[in-house]
Amino acid sequence: MYDLSIIGGGPAGAFAAECAGTQGLKVILFEKETVLGGVCVNEGCIPAKSLLHSIKTFNLVKESSKFGVISDKHCTFDMRQAIAYKNKVVQDMQTIGMHRFERGSSTLVQGLPYIDGRTEDGFEIVCNGQTYFSKKLLICTGSHADVPFVPGIDSPAVCTYNALLNTPEIPASIVFIGGGSISIELAHAYHSLGVKVYILEEASEILTDTDNEICAMLRKEYEKKGITIHLNATVVKVENNQVFFEKNGEMQVVEGEKILFDIGRKPNLEGFGLENLDVECYRKGIRINNQMQTSEPNVYAAGDVTGFSKSAHAAYCEAAVAVHTILGINDQMNFKAVSTCIFSNPEIAHVGITEESLKMVWMPHRVIKLPLTESSRYVIENEEFEGMCKIIVSENDIILGVHIIGNNCTESILAAVMAVEARMTISQWRKIVFPYPTIGEVIKGVLISADMTPRQS
Repeated sequence: MYDLSIIGGGPAGAFAAECAGTQGLKVILFEKETVLGGVCVNEGCIPAKSLLHSIKTFNLVKESSKFGVISDKHCTFDMRQAIAYKNKVVQDMQTIGMHRFERGSSTLVQGLPYIDGRTEDGFEIVCNGQTYFSKKLLICTGSHADVPFVPGIDSPAVCTYNALLNTPEIPASIVFIGGGSISIELAHAYHSLGVKVYILEEASEILTDTDNEICAMLRKEYEKKGITIHLNATVVKVENNQVFFEKNGEMQVVEGEKILFDIGRKPNLEGFGLENLDVECYRKGIRINNQMQTSEPNVYAAGDVTGFSKSAHAAYCEAAVAVHTILGINDQMNFKAVSTCIFSNPEIAHVGITEESLKMVWMPHRVIKLPLTESSRYVIENEEFEGMCKIIVSENDIILGVHIIGNNCTESILAAVMAVEARMTISQWRKIVFPYPTIGEVIKGVLISADMTPRQS
């Protein structure tokens, strides 16, 4: 009899196993793949960021002459070598993840588990023909790419995110269907390699759930660089390399050597016996409270399967809260303080409430913003894009949201996450001494300018 069974060895499951094991619980972790890490380490975030880093380095070398660095050799990009580097990083992260898991002294079972149901003492799980029993259950089954029903989606030109990242030949053109973070991150990267890029977004703006003003700034910057973005575009069908879409009542078509769908992700709710439990689900995933408890006693959920955030950093925190709750330690998840980082060029990072959501409920607030060029460090490293830091505060000056666009803001957002988490006021946050010269110091400038910004409603 185990104290805790965990289904899924992605960021949430593997971290939960480590935490619970080091706290003395007898833990068993089921993972259907041969390695831990889930989509994040093996197919998504880590591979993509590794490839983006290679392309960013290439672009920096191409532009190095303006910094006084002169090279007589022609600068070229070797996608095969970049993929080899990406694969090495993935292998390193897999090894690190396994070492961390082993610290918890948990049992790892590789295979597809199935929840047979409840027993008198807990839960019965079958995997590889063997039956296991545990007192409590944590579901961390993750998510998968949402693939719509579109005629012609089986065209050879349509590829997956992972397949594109492993294609050594650089395509002449790519059509991204959907303006989510995957499309936005890869669009600029491939465009900088000479690829013609199209983005088709059905909504009125790219990057759903991101501040509209920030989105518009990024979109205009992308269009200025030559990336074609169609908003309010409904894809009708795919024929070979052509994508037909309707926009403003007219049928239009774009062509891509590669076509990639990026319309979001769906939670993995099938194939492991969830139907044998009385767990409440909704459109986005398994419904949980802020202690990661489901509607079924002693059943918890964390990570993408909850439908809240598709980020590894949220999964880690959710897993820790679940383990603490199981151990009887008072803890809870603050979903309002989970940040989003988009590694576009320029980068976007945000945490907390957006201006649009406050306007919808007529909540009095103030919006204070400054260009990132208020930071000398930003000016040194980014001469072509002004950037912006936007802070939203309540009528009693509590920090509600921070939204930044500009390179390296994904590092600076940490200070904002802590301010939103602690519900700091402007005066409290303003007392923090920000290091100089850093890009994050522009936050201090926004706070100082707050006294001159009128309230809105």
